[in-house]
Amino acid sequence: MYQIDFKKPIHIHFMGIGGVSMSGLAEILLKEDFTITGSDIHSTPITQKLESLGAKIYMGQVASNITEDIDLLVYTAAIHPENEEFQAAVAKGIPTMKRSVLLGQLMLNYKNSIAVSGTHGKTTTTSMLSHILVEAATDPTISVGGTLNLIKGNIRVGHSDMFVTEACEYTNSFLDFFPKISVILNIEEDHMDFFKDIDDIRHSFKRFAQILPPEGLLVLNGGIDHVSYITDELAAPFVTYGIENDTDTYVAKNISYDELGHGHYDLYEKGEFIGQISLHVTGEHNIGNSLAAVAVSRFLDLPMDAIKKGILGFSGANRRFERKGICNGFTIIDDYAHHPTEIRATLNACKNYPHRELWCIFQPHTYTRTIAFLDDFAKALSLCDHVILTDIYAAREKDTGKVHSKDIESKMKELGADVTYIKDFEEIKKFILNNCKKDDLLITMGAGNVDSIGIDLVNQ
Repeated sequence: MYQIDFKKPIHIHFMGIGGVSMSGLAEILLKEDFTITGSDIHSTPITQKLESLGAKIYMGQVASNITEDIDLLVYTAAIHPENEEFQAAVAKGIPTMKRSVLLGQLMLNYKNSIAVSGTHGKTTTTSMLSHILVEAATDPTISVGGTLNLIKGNIRVGHSDMFVTEACEYTNSFLDFFPKISVILNIEEDHMDFFKDIDDIRHSFKRFAQILPPEGLLVLNGGIDHVSYITDELAAPFVTYGIENDTDTYVAKNISYDELGHGHYDLYEKGEFIGQISLHVTGEHNIGNSLAAVAVSRFLDLPMDAIKKGILGFSGANRRFERKGICNGFTIIDDYAHHPTEIRATLNACKNYPHRELWCIFQPHTYTRTIAFLDDFAKALSLCDHVILTDIYAAREKDTGKVHSKDIESKMKELGADVTYIKDFEEIKKFILNNCKKDDLLITMGAGNVDSIGIDLVNQ
Protein backbone atom coordinates (compact mmCIF):
# COMPACT_ATOMS: atom_id res chain seq x y z
CA MET A 1 0.00 0.00 0.00
CA TYR A 2 1.19 3.50 -0.84
CA GLN A 3 2.44 5.35 2.24
CA ILE A 4 2.43 9.14 2.36
CA ASP A 5 5.34 10.91 4.03
CA PHE A 6 3.57 14.00 5.32
CA LYS A 7 6.93 15.74 5.77
CA LYS A 8 7.56 15.49 2.02
CA PRO A 9 4.70 17.20 0.13
CA ILE A 10 3.65 15.62 -3.17
CA HIS A 11 1.03 16.25 -5.86
CA ILE A 12 -2.30 14.62 -4.93
CA HIS A 13 -5.35 14.60 -7.20
CA PHE A 14 -8.79 14.22 -5.56
CA MET A 15 -11.69 12.74 -7.53
CA GLY A 16 -14.85 14.32 -6.11
CA ILE A 17 -12.91 17.03 -4.31
CA GLY A 18 -16.09 18.99 -3.53
CA GLY A 19 -17.36 16.36 -1.08
CA VAL A 20 -17.40 17.31 2.59
CA SER A 21 -14.72 14.87 3.71
CA MET A 22 -12.61 15.07 0.55
CA SER A 23 -12.51 18.86 0.63
CA GLY A 24 -11.47 18.78 4.28
CA LEU A 25 -8.55 16.48 3.56
CA ALA A 26 -7.55 18.61 0.58
CA GLU A 27 -7.58 21.75 2.74
CA ILE A 28 -5.43 20.14 5.43
CA LEU A 29 -2.85 19.06 2.83
CA LEU A 30 -2.89 22.44 1.08
CA LYS A 31 -1.86 24.03 4.35
CA GLU A 32 0.96 21.45 4.59
CA ASP A 33 2.29 22.68 1.21
CA PHE A 34 1.03 19.73 -0.86
CA THR A 35 0.15 20.41 -4.49
CA ILE A 36 -3.57 19.73 -4.81
CA THR A 37 -5.68 19.25 -7.90
CA GLY A 38 -9.11 17.71 -8.15
CA SER A 39 -12.28 17.19 -10.12
CA ASP A 40 -15.98 17.49 -9.45
CA ILE A 41 -19.27 17.74 -11.31
CA HIS A 42 -19.84 21.46 -10.77
CA SER A 43 -18.47 24.49 -8.97
CA THR A 44 -19.65 25.08 -5.39
CA PRO A 45 -18.66 27.38 -2.51
CA ILE A 46 -16.52 24.47 -1.25
CA THR A 47 -14.56 24.09 -4.51
CA GLN A 48 -14.26 27.86 -4.81
CA LYS A 49 -12.73 28.06 -1.33
CA LEU A 50 -10.20 25.36 -2.22
CA GLU A 51 -9.29 27.26 -5.38
CA SER A 52 -8.71 30.40 -3.31
CA LEU A 53 -6.29 28.35 -1.18
CA GLY A 54 -4.32 27.27 -4.24
CA ALA A 55 -5.99 24.10 -5.54
CA LYS A 56 -6.60 23.61 -9.26
CA ILE A 57 -10.03 22.07 -9.84
CA TYR A 58 -11.50 20.66 -13.05
CA MET A 59 -15.22 20.53 -13.72
CA GLY A 60 -16.02 17.05 -15.03
CA GLN A 61 -14.16 13.78 -14.55
CA VAL A 62 -12.30 13.14 -17.81
CA ALA A 63 -9.01 11.49 -18.71
CA SER A 64 -7.31 14.78 -19.62
CA ASN A 65 -7.41 15.83 -15.93
CA ILE A 66 -4.75 13.23 -15.18
CA THR A 67 -1.40 14.87 -15.81
CA GLU A 68 2.03 13.23 -15.68
CA ASP A 69 3.09 15.13 -12.54
CA ILE A 70 0.40 13.59 -10.29
CA ASP A 71 1.97 11.39 -7.59
CA LEU A 72 -1.23 9.98 -6.05
CA LEU A 73 -4.94 9.84 -6.91
CA VAL A 74 -7.47 9.78 -4.05
CA TYR A 75 -11.04 8.61 -4.68
CA THR A 76 -14.23 7.81 -2.77
CA ALA A 77 -16.44 4.74 -2.71
CA ALA A 78 -18.79 6.53 -5.12
CA ILE A 79 -16.22 6.35 -7.94
CA HIS A 80 -16.71 3.36 -10.24
CA PRO A 81 -13.65 1.57 -11.67
CA GLU A 82 -14.84 2.27 -15.21
CA ASN A 83 -14.69 6.04 -14.62
CA GLU A 84 -12.46 7.40 -17.38
CA GLU A 85 -10.50 9.69 -15.07
CA PHE A 86 -9.78 6.79 -12.73
CA GLN A 87 -8.83 4.54 -15.63
CA ALA A 88 -6.46 7.18 -16.99
CA ALA A 89 -4.60 7.24 -13.66
CA VAL A 90 -4.32 3.44 -13.64
CA ALA A 91 -3.09 3.44 -17.25
CA LYS A 92 -0.35 5.95 -16.34
CA GLY A 93 0.72 3.83 -13.37
CA ILE A 94 -0.27 6.48 -10.82
CA PRO A 95 -0.88 5.02 -7.35
CA THR A 96 -4.51 5.23 -6.18
CA MET A 97 -5.87 5.43 -2.64
CA LYS A 98 -9.32 5.44 -1.05
CA ARG A 99 -10.31 8.55 0.88
CA SER A 100 -10.60 6.52 4.07
CA VAL A 101 -7.02 5.21 3.74
CA LEU A 102 -5.71 8.75 3.36
CA LEU A 103 -7.66 9.85 6.43
CA GLY A 104 -6.34 6.85 8.37
CA GLN A 105 -2.74 7.66 7.46
CA LEU A 106 -3.31 11.29 8.45
CA MET A 107 -4.55 10.18 11.89
CA LEU A 108 -1.17 8.62 12.63
CA ASN A 109 0.31 12.13 12.79
CA TYR A 110 -1.73 12.99 15.88
CA LYS A 111 -1.17 11.76 19.44
CA ASN A 112 -4.85 12.19 20.27
CA SER A 113 -6.97 11.21 17.26
CA ILE A 114 -10.71 10.84 17.92
CA ALA A 115 -13.09 8.98 15.59
CA VAL A 116 -16.85 9.33 16.12
CA SER A 117 -18.89 6.46 14.66
CA GLY A 118 -22.48 5.24 14.76
CA THR A 119 -25.51 4.88 12.53
CA HIS A 120 -26.81 8.28 13.72
CA GLY A 121 -25.47 11.38 15.43
CA LYS A 122 -21.90 11.48 14.11
CA THR A 123 -21.97 15.06 12.87
CA THR A 124 -23.70 16.42 15.98
CA THR A 125 -21.39 14.62 18.42
CA THR A 126 -18.27 15.57 16.47
CA SER A 127 -19.51 19.16 16.50
CA MET A 128 -20.14 19.11 20.26
CA LEU A 129 -16.65 17.72 20.82
CA SER A 130 -15.23 20.39 18.54
CA HIS A 131 -16.83 23.12 20.64
CA ILE A 132 -15.39 21.60 23.82
CA LEU A 133 -11.89 21.19 22.33
CA VAL A 134 -11.85 24.78 21.09
CA GLU A 135 -13.24 26.08 24.40
CA ALA A 136 -10.46 24.18 26.20
CA ALA A 137 -7.85 25.86 23.95
CA THR A 138 -6.49 22.56 22.60
CA ASP A 139 -6.07 24.02 19.06
CA PRO A 140 -7.57 20.90 17.40
CA THR A 141 -7.71 19.86 13.78
CA ILE A 142 -11.39 19.17 13.01
CA SER A 143 -13.09 17.37 10.13
CA VAL A 144 -16.87 17.37 10.44
CA GLY A 145 -19.55 16.13 8.04
CA GLY A 146 -21.49 19.37 7.91
CA THR A 147 -21.09 23.11 8.14
CA LEU A 148 -20.22 24.16 11.69
CA ASN A 149 -20.52 27.89 12.42
CA LEU A 150 -17.78 27.69 15.04
CA ILE A 151 -15.17 26.97 12.35
CA LYS A 152 -17.07 28.63 9.49
CA GLY A 153 -17.15 25.44 7.46
CA ASN A 154 -16.38 21.74 7.78
CA ILE A 155 -12.64 21.86 8.48
CA ARG A 156 -10.31 23.49 10.97
CA VAL A 157 -6.57 23.04 10.69
CA GLY A 158 -4.97 23.21 14.14
CA HIS A 159 -1.37 23.01 15.29
CA SER A 160 -1.59 20.50 18.13
CA ASP A 161 -1.70 16.73 18.56
CA MET A 162 -5.53 16.79 18.71
CA PHE A 163 -7.61 15.58 15.76
CA VAL A 164 -11.34 14.77 15.65
CA THR A 165 -13.30 13.34 12.74
CA GLU A 166 -16.37 11.34 11.85
CA ALA A 167 -16.00 7.64 11.10
CA CYS A 168 -18.57 6.19 8.68
CA GLU A 169 -19.21 2.46 8.49
CA TYR A 170 -20.37 2.50 4.84
CA THR A 171 -18.15 0.18 2.75
CA ASN A 172 -16.23 -0.45 6.00
CA SER A 173 -14.28 2.76 5.41
CA PHE A 174 -13.76 3.33 9.15
CA LEU A 175 -11.67 0.15 9.29
CA ASP A 176 -8.91 2.11 7.54
CA PHE A 177 -8.66 4.53 10.48
CA PHE A 178 -6.14 4.61 13.35
CA PRO A 179 -7.82 6.46 16.25
CA LYS A 180 -6.64 6.59 19.83
CA ILE A 181 -10.19 7.29 21.03
CA SER A 182 -13.27 5.85 19.34
CA VAL A 183 -16.94 6.57 19.94
CA ILE A 184 -19.80 4.23 18.97
CA LEU A 185 -23.08 6.09 19.31
CA ASN A 186 -25.43 3.35 18.08
CA ILE A 187 -25.52 0.32 15.79
CA GLU A 188 -28.56 -0.14 13.56
CA GLU A 189 -29.47 -1.38 10.12
CA ASP A 190 -28.49 1.02 7.35
CA HIS A 191 -26.54 1.01 4.08
CA MET A 192 -28.15 -2.29 3.15
CA ASP A 193 -26.80 -1.93 -0.38
CA PHE A 194 -23.44 -2.88 1.20
CA PHE A 195 -24.09 -4.81 4.42
CA LYS A 196 -25.84 -8.20 4.41
CA ASP A 197 -27.73 -7.78 7.70
CA ILE A 198 -27.50 -6.33 11.20
CA ASP A 199 -25.02 -9.03 12.26
CA ASP A 200 -22.73 -8.00 9.42
CA ILE A 201 -22.97 -4.37 10.61
CA ARG A 202 -22.28 -5.32 14.24
CA HIS A 203 -19.23 -7.30 13.15
CA SER A 204 -17.85 -4.23 11.37
CA PHE A 205 -18.27 -2.09 14.50
CA LYS A 206 -16.55 -4.80 16.55
CA ARG A 207 -13.59 -4.74 14.14
CA PHE A 208 -13.56 -0.94 14.35
CA ALA A 209 -13.35 -1.09 18.16
CA GLN A 210 -10.51 -3.62 17.98
CA ILE A 211 -8.31 -1.14 16.09
CA LEU A 212 -7.77 0.85 19.30
CA PRO A 213 -4.37 0.65 20.99
CA PRO A 214 -4.06 -0.45 24.66
CA GLU A 215 -3.55 3.17 25.77
CA GLY A 216 -6.70 4.30 23.97
CA LEU A 217 -10.38 4.37 24.93
CA LEU A 218 -13.70 3.17 23.53
CA VAL A 219 -16.76 5.24 24.41
CA LEU A 220 -20.03 3.54 23.59
CA ASN A 221 -23.74 3.84 24.19
CA GLY A 222 -24.69 1.47 27.00
CA GLY A 223 -28.05 0.92 25.29
CA ILE A 224 -26.51 -0.90 22.33
CA ASP A 225 -27.72 -4.51 22.14
CA HIS A 226 -25.18 -7.00 23.52
CA VAL A 227 -22.51 -4.44 24.36
CA SER A 228 -20.22 -7.26 25.46
CA TYR A 229 -20.01 -8.50 21.85
CA ILE A 230 -18.28 -5.23 21.00
CA THR A 231 -16.14 -4.94 24.13
CA ASP A 232 -14.93 -8.54 24.48
CA GLU A 233 -11.28 -9.02 23.50
CA LEU A 234 -10.57 -5.29 23.34
CA ALA A 235 -6.99 -4.19 23.90
CA ALA A 236 -8.24 -0.78 25.09
CA PRO A 237 -10.43 0.07 28.10
CA PHE A 238 -14.00 1.24 27.54
CA VAL A 239 -16.67 3.36 29.20
CA THR A 240 -20.42 3.50 28.56
CA TYR A 241 -23.00 6.27 28.75
CA GLY A 242 -26.76 6.29 29.12
CA ILE A 243 -29.85 8.03 30.40
CA GLU A 244 -31.13 7.22 33.90
CA ASN A 245 -29.14 3.97 33.96
CA ASP A 246 -26.79 3.58 36.92
CA THR A 247 -24.90 0.71 35.31
CA ASP A 248 -23.31 3.14 32.81
CA THR A 249 -20.14 5.10 33.51
CA TYR A 250 -21.65 8.44 32.48
CA VAL A 251 -25.32 9.01 33.22
CA ALA A 252 -27.79 11.85 32.64
CA LYS A 253 -30.39 12.16 35.42
CA ASN A 254 -33.18 14.57 36.30
CA ILE A 255 -33.67 15.66 32.69
CA SER A 256 -35.76 18.73 31.95
CA TYR A 257 -36.45 20.87 28.89
CA ASP A 258 -36.88 24.61 28.47
CA GLU A 259 -39.56 26.30 26.35
CA LEU A 260 -37.61 25.62 23.13
CA GLY A 261 -36.96 21.96 23.89
CA HIS A 262 -33.32 22.41 24.96
CA GLY A 263 -32.28 19.75 27.44
CA HIS A 264 -30.77 20.15 30.92
CA TYR A 265 -29.56 17.33 33.17
CA ASP A 266 -27.47 16.28 36.14
CA LEU A 267 -24.26 14.52 35.08
CA TYR A 268 -23.01 11.51 37.02
CA GLU A 269 -19.66 9.80 36.55
CA LYS A 270 -19.30 6.35 38.10
CA GLY A 271 -22.24 7.13 40.38
CA GLU A 272 -20.90 10.50 41.54
CA PHE A 273 -22.60 13.81 40.70
CA ILE A 274 -20.10 16.03 38.89
CA GLY A 275 -22.17 18.88 37.49
CA GLN A 276 -25.20 20.17 35.62
CA ILE A 277 -25.15 20.20 31.83
CA SER A 278 -27.29 22.48 29.64
CA LEU A 279 -27.76 22.07 25.90
CA HIS A 280 -28.68 24.55 23.21
CA VAL A 281 -30.12 21.83 20.94
CA THR A 282 -33.33 19.82 21.18
CA GLY A 283 -34.21 16.22 21.93
CA GLU A 284 -33.26 13.33 24.19
CA HIS A 285 -31.02 11.91 21.48
CA ASN A 286 -28.82 15.00 21.81
CA ILE A 287 -28.51 14.41 25.54
CA GLY A 288 -27.00 11.05 24.63
CA ASN A 289 -24.70 12.69 22.10
CA SER A 290 -23.52 15.16 24.73
CA LEU A 291 -22.74 12.31 27.16
CA ALA A 292 -20.46 10.76 24.54
CA ALA A 293 -18.68 14.10 24.15
CA VAL A 294 -18.34 14.38 27.93
CA ALA A 295 -16.81 10.90 28.19
CA VAL A 296 -14.13 11.72 25.59
CA SER A 297 -13.42 15.06 27.24
CA ARG A 298 -12.98 13.52 30.70
CA PHE A 299 -10.51 10.97 29.28
CA LEU A 300 -8.54 13.89 27.83
CA ASP A 301 -8.63 15.55 31.27
CA LEU A 302 -10.27 18.70 29.93
CA PRO A 303 -11.60 21.25 32.46
CA MET A 304 -15.21 20.73 33.48
CA ASP A 305 -15.91 24.40 32.85
CA ALA A 306 -14.77 24.04 29.23
CA ILE A 307 -16.96 20.93 28.82
CA LYS A 308 -20.04 22.78 30.07
CA LYS A 309 -19.38 25.90 28.01
CA GLY A 310 -18.56 23.87 24.90
CA ILE A 311 -21.78 21.87 25.02
CA LEU A 312 -23.93 24.92 25.75
CA GLY A 313 -22.17 26.85 22.97
CA PHE A 314 -23.19 24.30 20.35
CA SER A 315 -26.48 25.42 18.82
CA GLY A 316 -26.58 22.86 16.03
CA ALA A 317 -24.71 21.93 12.87
CA ASN A 318 -25.95 22.78 9.40
CA ARG A 319 -29.11 20.78 8.56
CA ARG A 320 -29.46 19.30 12.06
CA PHE A 321 -32.76 20.68 13.44
CA GLU A 322 -31.73 23.97 11.88
CA ARG A 323 -34.21 26.82 12.22
CA LYS A 324 -34.60 28.44 8.80
CA GLY A 325 -37.08 31.16 9.74
CA ILE A 326 -40.72 32.19 9.62
CA CYS A 327 -43.17 32.13 6.70
CA ASN A 328 -46.75 33.40 7.07
CA GLY A 329 -46.51 32.97 10.84
CA PHE A 330 -45.33 29.32 10.83
CA THR A 331 -41.79 28.21 11.75
CA ILE A 332 -39.61 26.26 9.32
CA ILE A 333 -36.98 23.80 10.54
CA ASP A 334 -34.67 21.70 8.37
CA ASP A 335 -33.28 18.33 9.43
CA TYR A 336 -30.97 15.82 7.73
CA ALA A 337 -32.80 12.78 9.17
CA HIS A 338 -33.09 10.04 6.54
CA HIS A 339 -33.32 6.85 8.64
CA PRO A 340 -36.48 5.88 10.59
CA THR A 341 -34.69 6.10 13.95
CA GLU A 342 -33.44 9.59 13.13
CA ILE A 343 -36.89 10.65 11.97
CA ARG A 344 -38.48 9.37 15.16
CA ALA A 345 -35.89 11.15 17.33
CA THR A 346 -36.37 14.44 15.51
CA LEU A 347 -40.17 14.29 15.60
CA ASN A 348 -40.17 13.34 19.27
CA ALA A 349 -37.91 16.34 19.92
CA CYS A 350 -40.65 18.52 18.41
CA LYS A 351 -42.92 17.66 21.33
CA ASN A 352 -40.88 20.07 23.45
CA TYR A 353 -40.75 22.75 20.74
CA PRO A 354 -43.65 25.27 20.67
CA HIS A 355 -46.10 24.65 17.83
CA ARG A 356 -49.78 24.17 16.99
CA GLU A 357 -49.68 21.42 14.34
CA LEU A 358 -46.62 19.57 13.01
CA TRP A 359 -45.97 19.33 9.27
CA CYS A 360 -43.20 17.37 7.57
CA ILE A 361 -42.01 17.39 3.97
CA PHE A 362 -40.03 14.17 3.64
CA GLN A 363 -37.71 13.24 0.80
CA PRO A 364 -36.63 9.57 1.01
CA HIS A 365 -32.92 9.02 0.41
CA THR A 366 -31.81 6.13 -1.87
CA TYR A 367 -33.96 3.31 -3.20
CA THR A 368 -32.25 0.58 -1.17
CA ARG A 369 -32.85 2.38 2.13
CA THR A 370 -36.48 3.14 1.22
CA ILE A 371 -37.34 -0.46 0.35
CA ALA A 372 -35.45 -1.83 3.38
CA PHE A 373 -37.35 0.36 5.87
CA LEU A 374 -40.69 0.92 4.15
CA ASP A 375 -42.84 0.01 7.16
CA ASP A 376 -40.53 1.82 9.59
CA PHE A 377 -40.65 5.02 7.54
CA ALA A 378 -44.46 4.90 7.55
CA LYS A 379 -44.64 4.40 11.32
CA ALA A 380 -42.05 7.07 12.15
CA LEU A 381 -43.54 9.72 9.88
CA SER A 382 -47.01 9.04 11.31
CA LEU A 383 -45.89 10.93 14.43
CA CYS A 384 -46.63 14.10 12.42
CA ASP A 385 -50.02 15.72 12.04
CA HIS A 386 -49.48 16.17 8.30
CA VAL A 387 -46.89 14.69 5.91
CA ILE A 388 -45.96 15.54 2.33
CA LEU A 389 -43.85 13.01 0.45
CA THR A 390 -41.77 13.88 -2.57
CA ASP A 391 -39.77 11.63 -4.89
CA ILE A 392 -36.89 9.46 -3.68
CA TYR A 393 -33.50 11.17 -3.90
CA ALA A 394 -31.38 8.69 -5.85
CA ALA A 395 -27.92 9.84 -4.69
CA ARG A 396 -25.48 7.17 -5.92
CA GLU A 397 -28.18 4.71 -7.04
CA LYS A 398 -30.23 3.96 -10.15
CA ASP A 399 -33.99 3.58 -10.11
CA THR A 400 -34.87 -0.09 -10.60
CA GLY A 401 -38.60 0.59 -10.39
CA LYS A 402 -38.98 -1.59 -7.29
CA VAL A 403 -39.98 1.16 -4.87
CA HIS A 404 -41.59 4.61 -4.97
CA SER A 405 -42.53 7.28 -2.44
CA LYS A 406 -46.15 6.32 -3.13
CA ASP A 407 -45.41 3.02 -1.36
CA ILE A 408 -44.73 4.95 1.85
CA GLU A 409 -47.88 6.96 1.21
CA SER A 410 -50.00 3.79 0.94
CA LYS A 411 -48.63 2.34 4.16
CA MET A 412 -49.13 5.60 6.02
CA LYS A 413 -52.75 5.81 4.86
CA GLU A 414 -53.27 2.28 6.20
CA LEU A 415 -52.14 3.69 9.57
CA GLY A 416 -54.67 6.51 9.29
CA ALA A 417 -52.09 9.24 8.74
CA ASP A 418 -52.71 12.46 6.83
CA VAL A 419 -50.21 12.11 3.99
CA THR A 420 -49.97 13.51 0.46
CA TYR A 421 -47.51 12.65 -2.30
CA ILE A 422 -46.49 15.65 -4.42
CA LYS A 423 -43.76 15.24 -7.01
CA ASP A 424 -42.95 18.85 -7.86
CA PHE A 425 -41.24 21.17 -5.37
CA GLU A 426 -43.11 24.21 -6.68
CA GLU A 427 -46.43 22.44 -6.12
CA ILE A 428 -45.32 21.51 -2.61
CA LYS A 429 -44.63 25.17 -1.83
CA LYS A 430 -48.09 26.15 -3.08
CA PHE A 431 -49.69 23.38 -1.01
CA ILE A 432 -47.86 24.54 2.13
CA LEU A 433 -48.79 28.18 1.64
CA ASN A 434 -52.44 27.19 1.26
CA ASN A 435 -52.57 24.83 4.24
CA CYS A 436 -49.93 25.67 6.86
CA LYS A 437 -51.33 27.97 9.54
CA LYS A 438 -49.91 30.51 11.96
CA ASP A 439 -47.94 28.88 14.84
CA ASP A 440 -47.59 25.56 12.96
CA LEU A 441 -44.16 23.91 12.71
CA LEU A 442 -42.90 22.74 9.31
CA ILE A 443 -39.90 20.43 8.99
CA THR A 444 -38.18 19.75 5.68
CA MET A 445 -36.51 16.38 6.18
CA GLY A 446 -34.06 14.22 4.26
CA ALA A 447 -30.45 13.98 3.09
CA GLY A 448 -31.11 15.25 -0.43
CA ASN A 449 -32.11 18.72 -1.64
CA VAL A 450 -35.46 19.03 0.17
CA ASP A 451 -34.04 21.86 2.30
CA SER A 452 -34.37 24.16 -0.72
CA ILE A 453 -38.15 24.20 -0.20
CA GLY A 454 -37.88 25.74 3.25
CA ILE A 455 -35.24 28.22 2.12
CA ASP A 456 -37.49 29.37 -0.72
CA LEU A 457 -40.50 29.74 1.57
CA VAL A 458 -38.55 31.85 4.06
CA ASN A 459 -37.06 34.02 1.30
CA GLN A 460 -40.22 34.52 -0.74
